[in-house]
Amino acid sequence: MTAVRQAGTLAGALGAILAAGLLAQGLAPYGVYLLSLWAVYTVAAIGLNLTLGYAGQISLAQAAFVGIGAYTTAILLPHGVPFGATLLAGAAISFALGVLLGFPALRVQGHYLAFVTLALTTLAFLVFRNESWLTGGVGGISHIARPAPFTSGRGYNLLCLGVLALVSFAVWWLLRSPWGRAFVALRENPVRAASLGVDVRAYTLLAFAIGAALGGVSGALYAPLVQYVEPSPFALAFSLSLLMMVVVGGSGSFLGPYVGALVAVLLPEWLRFLHDYYLVLYAALVILLLIAAPEGLVGLAAKGLRRRPQGHPAAEAKP
Repeated sequence: MTAVRQAGTLAGALGAILAAGLLAQGLAPYGVYLLSLWAVYTVAAIGLNLTLGYAGQISLAQAAFVGIGAYTTAILLPHGVPFGATLLAGAAISFALGVLLGFPALRVQGHYLAFVTLALTTLAFLVFRNESWLTGGVGGISHIARPAPFTSGRGYNLLCLGVLALVSFAVWWLLRSPWGRAFVALRENPVRAASLGVDVRAYTLLAFAIGAALGGVSGALYAPLVQYVEPSPFALAFSLSLLMMVVVGGSGSFLGPYVGALVAVLLPEWLRFLHDYYLVLYAALVILLLIAAPEGLVGLAAKGLRRRPQGHPAAEAKP
């Protein structure tokens, strides 16, 4: 039954990606951009969900890793480096920093760990803003070219969705492997996990590193999508937004990041008619949702399916 459920979650994710690709063919350019942004955000949220939802390690540093991936691509592309190589470079740099960030998690937990990861986000933002010789400072880096043959909006949308599909399959495989089961054991009870032979130190570092690498992949996709990179999108607010995506969608749920990212992309657009007040209503709706469904939208949907009336056995037994 577990294997069937896991296969169903992968099928649901791939179905959503396929539906987004088909939907993009009939949308205006801005609608195609929003679907591409959903794919980019989902990759970053999947990484944070792996760290927080499955391994139980709080991180407010995901925006820093997205920024590292974005700036790596923006800096290397003008020098003739292929986009695939810049994507791998951003992921590798983020992976290495994720390992370093994991070391404090071996000693501190809870809000103490949140402050440590917050420090990394702040440090990365200061580097993006002040090291103008490398990042362009507050002026940023513009005219970031999209890789051929994905230069059009719809073409780049297909690239973003294709990368999301690959990430989805890789994470699905990871969660079904002994590594995934070790992450869950680490989240539930680190002491018991250690008594069962799980290397708590190694898996803690691995959870941060893989989550950070996916943040780097997301940033590498983000830079050519918007074709302009500057520091403000990678501040603490973006880390909190990614955290909201994971929690609203369903922390520890495979489909949670997909749903949470969709809410984060579409709900502000639907509320823009309120002008300056839309953020107030947006925050209120998120708070009400978390009160009504602390397990997230995916958990709420699953609970609704479990409570669905099944019909009376006596009536079903009649010819």
